[in-house]
Amino acid sequence: MTTLAVRYTAARTLDTAPAEASPPGPGEVELAPAFVGICGTDLHIFHGDMDPRVRTPAVLGHEMSGRITRVGPGLEGWQSGDAVTVMPLRWDDTCPACRAGHQHICRHLDFIGIDSPGAMQQRWTVPATTLIRLPHALPLEHAALVEPTAVAVHDVGRAAVRAGEKAVVVGGGPIGILIALVARAAGADLRVVEPSAHRRALAEQLGLTAWNPADDVATLVGAWTEGAGADVAFEVSGAAGGVDTAVEVLGVRGRLCLVAIHPKPREINLHRFFWRELTLIGARLYDRSDFEKAVTLVAEGTIPAARLISKVVPLTEAPAAFEALEGGGDIMKILVDCTGDSPDTADTDTDAAQGAAE
Repeated sequence: MTTLAVRYTAARTLDTAPAEASPPGPGEVELAPAFVGICGTDLHIFHGDMDPRVRTPAVLGHEMSGRITRVGPGLEGWQSGDAVTVMPLRWDDTCPACRAGHQHICRHLDFIGIDSPGAMQQRWTVPATTLIRLPHALPLEHAALVEPTAVAVHDVGRAAVRAGEKAVVVGGGPIGILIALVARAAGADLRVVEPSAHRRALAEQLGLTAWNPADDVATLVGAWTEGAGADVAFEVSGAAGGVDTAVEVLGVRGRLCLVAIHPKPREINLHRFFWRELTLIGARLYDRSDFEKAVTLVAEGTIPAARLISKVVPLTEAPAAFEALEGGGDIMKILVDCTGDSPDTADTDTDAAQGAAE
C-alpha cells in the first residue's frame, strides 16, 4: 500500500513523497497519524544540524496523535480504531542507564522520528510498547500536544517544584509555556522571561506573568521575591544570555533545571554556584508516567491546547510550515494534518474514519 510521507533529504530540503506501508509484525501496530507537531528538534534536523545522526531520506515527526488501523499477529489489548499517542523511545534494556531504571536515557536510545522513521506520514508502524492510550473524548488535534507536555512534566519533576515556590522560566516558546503551566498546576508562582512580544502576550492571556529580557530581570525578581531570589529557574532559551539570566535570578540553594539543547558549551558563573550553593539539574525526555500525567493534563484542560496551536496545515504543506516556523516569534505550535487521502489510501481509511466519527 502506497501512502504519503514528509521526508528530510538534505539541509533545508524536505519533500512529500510516496512511502510503502507494510503490515505490522508481531508486537507491532500500524497507525494512521492524525496530527503531528513540528518541534525545535525537527527544525534542528531541517537546518542540517543533526546530519551525523539522521539517515536520509528521513521521515520526521514525534509529537503525534492518531488511531490504530491494523494490529500485528497475536497482539492483545489493542484494536483498530483505538485513539493513541506514541512515546517515541526504544531502548536496549542492557546498558548501565537501563539497568538502573533510566531507560529514557539509554546509551543506545532509538528516538523514533530522529533515529528511525517518524510520524509525519499517513501510515506508521510502531512497537505496541510505545503506545499511550488516549481518552475517548480528547480531540486528536489537542492530543498532539501530549508529547511536549510530557517533556514539561518531566522537567518540573526533575526540578522537584513544590507548592509555594517561586520559579522563573527563561524562554517562552512551546516548551517554556508548557513548563510554566505544569509548574503552576503544581502550585508554584511563575514568571516567564521571553523576548517575543507575541509570546509574552500569549503567556499573559494564559494567566502567566511575562517579562522582557531587555528589562532588568534580576531587579524584577528581587522585588518579586523580596530580595530572596527564585527557588527554581528553567533554562529553555538555548541562548548564552538565557543561561546567565537563569543563574542570576536564583536565591540561596536555588535549582537550575537545564532543558534547552545548547549547540555548543556555554560559560557559566561557577562562583555564583559556590557562593549560593546552587544546584544544576539536567532534564531530558520523559518516562511513561510523565506521558500518562501529560494525557491527564491535556484532557482536563490544565493545558489549554487549542490556545497553543497557531496553525494546522495539510501534510503536503509541511515543508512550507518548517520555513514559517523559522520566524519564531509570532508562531507557537504548527500541526501537520496527516488525514488527507492519497489515491492509494482512500479505501483503507474506513476504520480510522469510523473511529474518529464515534
